[in-house]
Amino acid sequence: MLFLKEVADHLESKRFWILFLMMFLVSAASLRGALNSLSQAAQAASSQGQAVSEFMFLKLFTTGGQSIYSFSTFLGFLGPIFGIMLGFDAINNEKAMGTLNRLAAQPIYRDTIINAKFLAGAFTVLVTVFGIGLWFTGAGILLSGLEPKPEEIARILIYLLAVVLYICLWLAIAVLFSTLSVHAATSALGCIALWLFLTLFLSLIASGLANLVYPTQGPGATILSAVSNVQLQTGISRISPYYLLSEITTVLMNPNVRSLNVMSNLMAEAEGSAIASYLPLGQSLLQIWAQITAMFAEAAVCFGAAYISFMNREIRA
Repeated sequence: MLFLKEVADHLESKRFWILFLMMFLVSAASLRGALNSLSQAAQAASSQGQAVSEFMFLKLFTTGGQSIYSFSTFLGFLGPIFGIMLGFDAINNEKAMGTLNRLAAQPIYRDTIINAKFLAGAFTVLVTVFGIGLWFTGAGILLSGLEPKPEEIARILIYLLAVVLYICLWLAIAVLFSTLSVHAATSALGCIALWLFLTLFLSLIASGLANLVYPTQGPGATILSAVSNVQLQTGISRISPYYLLSEITTVLMNPNVRSLNVMSNLMAEAEGSAIASYLPLGQSLLQIWAQITAMFAEAAVCFGAAYISFMNREIRA
């Protein structure tokens, strides 16, 4: 009952519908830009006598227009805001309104409160992402005339599940900040600051540290140091959920990507052993299994910390 009540609160709130409408309009604009870009690319290929590449339908999700980003890029940026919006005041708002002690006084287990709030937010995320994603897919079929293959549909569904996991990670972070902070404004600012740091500034820090440890210019620079530089940058950047999602998107939406390992790609190019063929879905999933596991582990750690903090805090009028 508490779960249904929390879901109803999310779906009936004005801020949910404002963000949902914003994501809907942004997805419509990105679809228009992708259709224009792909149409121009197809005309250029046909005029030069080249065949149109396979898995063209997947490019609707990753291709942007001249003045707008792609659908996958918008989900990567707007997804955290949606997750933060659902959870930044989950606990401290109840306490500020004086309803948290009433909930704790009900004949229910105490952990039911925080479990219901997180699961209700996760369910809302699931419905929203799949609603917009399936709308984008259907509109793409009608407007482009492309018929997606079964493997393309499977890749799209797995990609949407990865986006749900990505947003639920930020939902868990928001619930954690809501549990630790007294005021909702403090938890919202903390979540936004962390989002900006992990999305925009972590890559700059990773580049600076890698250049400091493995310089790529100067008398001591070698090919091995350049490879180590890239590997260190990648390792640090993978702390960011945004970077993990970008790697998942790259592999799922481009079956031609055979490896995310820098050394493997360099050796394949040097030896000329890279075969121009597409990877099956199973092989693509093997490449991103570590990224999916990392995001799931981060979400579990954040929600576990919020769970422990909530169970140990004192609730009284």
